[in-house]
Amino acid sequence: MRKHFDKASILEAESSFRRDFINCLSGYKSLNLIGTKSRNGVTNLSPFSQVFHIGASPPLVGILFRPHSVERHTLENILETGYFTLNHVTEDFYREAHQTAARYSGSEFEATGLEEEYFGDFYAPFVAKSPVQVGCKLVETQTLQVNGTELLIGAIEHVWVEEKGLRSDGSLDLNVLGTVTVTGLDEYHVGKKIARLSYPKPGKELEEI
Repeated sequence: MRKHFDKASILEAESSFRRDFINCLSGYKSLNLIGTKSRNGVTNLSPFSQVFHIGASPPLVGILFRPHSVERHTLENILETGYFTLNHVTEDFYREAHQTAARYSGSEFEATGLEEEYFGDFYAPFVAKSPVQVGCKLVETQTLQVNGTELLIGAIEHVWVEEKGLRSDGSLDLNVLGTVTVTGLDEYHVGKKIARLSYPKPGKELEEI
């Protein structure tokens, strides 16, 4: 038996119910800790599930931010400095990752005990425990007219990945890396592989690879 919600009933629902309900509709989402640093040298760390692939040549990612109507350190640091990092989360530190969403006046690294890591002269900090670390440079910003959401597009400048999870064809085995995913705003999951399938072509049977 299914329960039906139309647009009117969604808008009439209590705000926290509506927030959690709509956040879960897209299913499992990627989870990244975004690392930034202000011009004054204060580091910031925040969990994001709105990071998505835009292109591979050149390599680009997009991030959605809620409207810039209140103080948002991650967004402000990226706009000021032009640099940020994406860091996969594992079971070893998903609780600390969740805690970084709290409103700290100083660095979330210091507040949660997560260690900063730097490579060369890249400005933004990485999370030392993360098995996949991506250094990005801001290349474009857009404000979506429909609701004021901010879209930032970053060029991937550097990637560090634990070799055990890197396949010879360039894909990543996220099960081996232990990457955690998220649903809604507060429920965490570890992926379980069902199968990896061959490239689909008309008239050709799928194979497990």
